[in-house]
Amino acid sequence: MKELAQSAYNLLGIRLTTAQISALDQYEHELLEWNTRFNLTAIETPEQVRIKHFLDSLSCLLVMRNTPSERVVDVGTGAGFPGLPLKIVCPGIQLTLVESVGKKAGFCQHIVDTLKLDNVKIFQERAEALGQQAEHRERYDWAIARAVANMPVLMELLLPFVRVGGKALAMKGLSAPVEAQTAEHAVKVLGGHLQKLVPIVLPGVAEERYLVVVEKVAATPAGYPRRVGLATKKPL
Repeated sequence: MKELAQSAYNLLGIRLTTAQISALDQYEHELLEWNTRFNLTAIETPEQVRIKHFLDSLSCLLVMRNTPSERVVDVGTGAGFPGLPLKIVCPGIQLTLVESVGKKAGFCQHIVDTLKLDNVKIFQERAEALGQQAEHRERYDWAIARAVANMPVLMELLLPFVRVGGKALAMKGLSAPVEAQTAEHAVKVLGGHLQKLVPIVLPGVAEERYLVVVEKVAATPAGYPRRVGLATKKPL
């Protein structure tokens, strides 16, 4: 964990506290233990968990800090990434996790209970349904997702959650510049404006990653997100 703390300082300029390091260490232990029984992640070594899950998740702070970030929704969170590491390091956020797979949502609840994290809500539901509910629609400062879908589809899932003036964040690999270009129409239709792409280099990871930031400049039309499967079958 010392290497993770140093990498977080080098990449983000933040110093993890002893309590935060302890929480991440416990998270790592539970993830690897649960992964022997359930297929939560393909990453199976502590070193990879710390870089490809924890540090990668915390890289969101490069674009999120110094912005309103009180309410954050993590769509398709899987085993809690990037939302739960962000919550550990930024305990003041009100976090909503959306995950349709029961075993993954159950693991997230286990981590929340084990680490005694407050102001975290977990919904085992599809984003297409949740994004149409008044409790969630256009209520969040940030909607974030990692490795969920290609950009046109992902924007249809994320932007309905974001308030006007808030932002959507897509964590992407090398294809990000091309994906962002192909998503321009979808972003405009959904009330967004592509703000920036921020390249990220993680230690020991050859492939460059990107944070794709989309600002919400207008309300999303009522018909979006469409019902499950349509965004993928007929992308904007």
